[in-house]
Amino acid sequence: MNKQLLLGAEAIAQAALDAGISGVYAYPGTPSTEITEYIQHSIQPEAAPVRSAWSTNEKTAYEAALGMSYAGKRSLVCMKHVGLNVAADPFMNSSITGVLGGLVVVVADDPSMHSSQNEQDSRVYGKFAMIPILEPANQQETYDMVRYAFDLSEETGLPVLLRIPTRLSHSRAVVTRKEAVAQNSLQPSTEKGKWILLPANARRNYQQLLKKQETLVEISERSRYNWIKEGDGERAVIAFGIAYNYVMEVIEANNLNIPVLKIGQYPLPEKKIKVFTEKYSDILIAEEGYPVQEELFKSYFGNETFRGRLDGALPRTGELSPGLLEKALQVETDDKKSIPQIVASRPPMLCQGCSHRDLFDAINRVMADYTQKHLFGDIGCYTLGALPPYSCISTCVDMGASITMAKGAADAGIRPAVCVIGDSTFTHSGMTGLLDAVNDRSPLTVIISDNGTTAMTGGQDSAGTGRFFDICKGLGVEEAHIRLIIPLKKNLDDNAAILREEFIYDGVSVIIAQRECIQKRRVKIKSEK
Repeated sequence: MNKQLLLGAEAIAQAALDAGISGVYAYPGTPSTEITEYIQHSIQPEAAPVRSAWSTNEKTAYEAALGMSYAGKRSLVCMKHVGLNVAADPFMNSSITGVLGGLVVVVADDPSMHSSQNEQDSRVYGKFAMIPILEPANQQETYDMVRYAFDLSEETGLPVLLRIPTRLSHSRAVVTRKEAVAQNSLQPSTEKGKWILLPANARRNYQQLLKKQETLVEISERSRYNWIKEGDGERAVIAFGIAYNYVMEVIEANNLNIPVLKIGQYPLPEKKIKVFTEKYSDILIAEEGYPVQEELFKSYFGNETFRGRLDGALPRTGELSPGLLEKALQVETDDKKSIPQIVASRPPMLCQGCSHRDLFDAINRVMADYTQKHLFGDIGCYTLGALPPYSCISTCVDMGASITMAKGAADAGIRPAVCVIGDSTFTHSGMTGLLDAVNDRSPLTVIISDNGTTAMTGGQDSAGTGRFFDICKGLGVEEAHIRLIIPLKKNLDDNAAILREEFIYDGVSVIIAQRECIQKRRVKIKSEK
């Protein structure tokens, strides 16, 4: 089929397959999860399979993708925006080593924080690393850009960052595919100094990266993703990525004749921008996310010409929308309609029958013995323990922070120092924190809520399933203080007794609360039937 109805995330996956990737590396994180899942479920020829199992975290994913690039093959690495923080070390250094086989980094940003702790803009990372950045406006352009990105990566010898927001990742449109290409043959790099970042090599490589910047700007100047839609008047718009879609919706709906400079490839095409901006005295900067380019334009050209998020023409936070752009463009509309709230909003809640519910019941029973109640939490379904009716989680900052924050609190004198972390999050970034606690002999209780899957993002495989006792023992936790409980209502008294014993233990203890995710269990029963 040449035409398919695809999510933006699926368009990325299909394009990567058609571009001849040999591997995709990722850790599940909304709104990027569907990219890898699509590749996992795709029909691939037996002669050229694509490696697509989940990685333990984003850092290991990125490093493995870089290793595949070293071997001369094309690789795709996917993550959500906060996942790039985890992968930042290899990401930044890969711009210094460069690549051999095409390496495309897809980062799904989450403006308005629908399922994230912040709404950081990944374009900042791309500029920081001084690599090409692509930002598509729609699903077809997403497909085309991914194909182009692999060619660009091999042409420039650099990783290429493709940034998509939630709305593009999770909306569907018809995409026309192009003819697929074969995977690269195995041709490992022979440039040893290029990949060994000892200071002498790194300094040389960095100079080469700096020299490439002029070429990258020239490529952007002639890029088919940077172009001008002509119009009349003194007003104009510079639109980046998906913001171009919103701008065009406003222009077409209101019969406006406003010139638009569309930008989809970075670094910025300096000549094209200068020619465009010299023609107009009132330019709206429409970009989804941080005012990254608006800040640059205002500092370079002056504040009076440009409007956007910094001066209040558009909101400083949250997603763009056609309605917000209509106001910014001072379009008068007769539409006075508002959507009535006929259904009361409902906060998220744990599934009925979820093992986390019974775990929190046991924790709250024991915590009732203490005047100060502190439970350090982490990223996962169980974070909902911060909400009623449980209201027991005190913190949730980033992946793995529950253990290390609890350790710091124990160092400060908090007793009991207790944290809860999920099975997937523990292997993602909790194990090193536990090792710190063992080395310091911290009075700390770590509760691993093991439901056998990465439940919050759809039930992907969890890296440590069935091995948590051995992992904790190997990290140095005393065997007598690695306890197993089954979180069920009938076990409440026994579970609370075990928790009570370990809370007062003056050392590191681990309690593994083990019971299969109720949703995963239902799927398993259904498939068995």
